[in-house]
Amino acid sequence: MPPVCPELLLPPWTGEYSEFDSCSLHSDHDRMQFTIELARKNIMHKTGGPFGAAVFERNSGNLASIGVNLVLRSGCSHNHAEMVAIAIAQHRLNSYTLYRSGYPQYELVTSCEPCAMCFGAIIWSGITRLVCGASSADATAAGFDEGPKPANWIEELEKRGIEVVTGVSRNDAKMVFQHYLDSCGVIYNEHPLTITG
Repeated sequence: MPPVCPELLLPPWTGEYSEFDSCSLHSDHDRMQFTIELARKNIMHKTGGPFGAAVFERNSGNLASIGVNLVLRSGCSHNHAEMVAIAIAQHRLNSYTLYRSGYPQYELVTSCEPCAMCFGAIIWSGITRLVCGASSADATAAGFDEGPKPANWIEELEKRGIEVVTGVSRNDAKMVFQHYLDSCGVIYNEHPLTITG
């Protein structure tokens, strides 16, 4: 049976990001462009869906982990970019939470707003800030089923002490969806009720 360490699930091309501690990005724009590039490369290398994410130390901008959508590659429905980035960050810190007293606070930067599953995971992840690019509506327009996320999802996260910023480089993030569709990418979670024939 192969090892289950989440780091081993990342595609080989992500090796260029293996030295996480050597990367430091200081603005929301730069961090978002980084995650959008992860999503683009995931399409280019045909290793998964059009989503990228990364966990950063909030103040220093140091990169703690990366994540790309691995649903098709791993055959596992919960391997969304956000879930992968959170799992790897927690694995590296040897902690079930990214919030620890006396340690840096962490933020999740993701090329698209979270789906229903990732929304739930974010609540318990320990991050204190979420930065999003494309909207859930953009993902839905591309054909992805984002699930029954609460309409007031931002308010719900903020009530739990998680700052939320949306729409960062949104147009660039939306273009990744079009690139995925143009390259005949699989819409892997199309809702069964929308399938005809």
